[in-house]
Amino acid sequence: MKLITILFLFSRLLPSLSQDMAPQEIDCNDEDVFQAVDAALKKYNARNHTGNQFVLYRVSEATKMVGTDIFYSFKYQIKEGNCSVQSGKTWQDCEYKDAQEAATGACTATVGKRRNMNFSVATQTCQITPAEGPTVRAEYTCLGCVHPIPTDSPDLEQLLKHGIEHFNNNTDHSHLFALEEVKIAQRQVVAGFNFEITYSIVQTNCSKEKFLFLTPECKSLLNSDVGECRDKVYVNIEQKIAAFSQSCDLYPGEDLVQPLPKSCPGCPQDIPADSPDLKDALDHSIRKLNAENNATFYFKIDTVKKATSQVVGGIKYVIEFTAKETECSKESNTELTANCEAKQPGQSLSCTAEVYMRLWEKKVFPTVKCQPLEMVTMMRRPPGFSPFRTVQVQETKEGTTRLLKSCEYKGQAPKAGTEPAPESEAASARLVQ
Repeated sequence: MKLITILFLFSRLLPSLSQDMAPQEIDCNDEDVFQAVDAALKKYNARNHTGNQFVLYRVSEATKMVGTDIFYSFKYQIKEGNCSVQSGKTWQDCEYKDAQEAATGACTATVGKRRNMNFSVATQTCQITPAEGPTVRAEYTCLGCVHPIPTDSPDLEQLLKHGIEHFNNNTDHSHLFALEEVKIAQRQVVAGFNFEITYSIVQTNCSKEKFLFLTPECKSLLNSDVGECRDKVYVNIEQKIAAFSQSCDLYPGEDLVQPLPKSCPGCPQDIPADSPDLKDALDHSIRKLNAENNATFYFKIDTVKKATSQVVGGIKYVIEFTAKETECSKESNTELTANCEAKQPGQSLSCTAEVYMRLWEKKVFPTVKCQPLEMVTMMRRPPGFSPFRTVQVQETKEGTTRLLKSCEYKGQAPKAGTEPAPESEAASARLVQ
């Protein structure tokens, strides 16, 4: 996903953009509202096979929502006319029946205006009250049509959670973002459901360095970065997300760097290396290490360098330690015990462990990564030794030993065309110790 960053000046435009995406009240006399009502009433009359057509009485309220398409939601009242549904006339050609004999109705409808300027009824519910008799309820839903659904619909919860996680996992922003507001939600019935959701996001105080995912402690920051995302989701008949795409625009806030609050219950906390709270986590770590290590001998923890704990729906420990090879072989011992002494000399490992513990469920999830510590052996060098010199030993005529130094750099060949130095004590490059 490509993240588009816009200059700070353009972030001022975000409130106005948000208003365009939100439902707007419009005048009931608007021409488009009339055409939307006309489409809805014709759809209702067409579904009746007997009786008379209904005629528009008045439109009581209307809203407009602009997204991929334009949708009009409105309420209108109707009265029974004097034209039969089989007359071939439209409701505009009919007159009201006498009030004592006419049925009445109250309808709520949502109608979309497509790019080709056609109006399509998505949903409609009418309560019809006959002149004499009980009220009849009629509903219509265009199953194959895209139509708006409430932005607080429970059907959106998992989709929004998936969308936020996708954004946080696929952007290089330093902090996690949380949902701010759902602006538009649309659904289409296919072999499952297609959803189109537009929503705003806001930067939280939780940095990715310290938080793997959002927790209740992650709070939105004032004047922080904000964004707007548009997700398209296909949910199959098994109620699982089978296809997902996302497009987000990010707008920088006024204060791009804001420190974490002093009190941060969900942040990692440093704990002493000798803390008793680490005992169980260290036990699980060394057991995990020995189980996954193919070495002949068991390892034991030698030194704890650093440790943190974090409350994340349980407790997560991150521990850095060194482990030392012991004298207890896996062939002769079923497990590491306190009597297993460290080998001298023996191999040492530098390890990092993450231990996630959910004690109320008696579940522990340890992971350990280790690498060998290099063993460096220092050799005693002769006085005056230089890395540019090689040590040579030469026998004298008298049989005594002389230690010589050569100033020639190892691996450096003589230049072509040069004569070797004369073989004498003064002219040679060898110095007698």
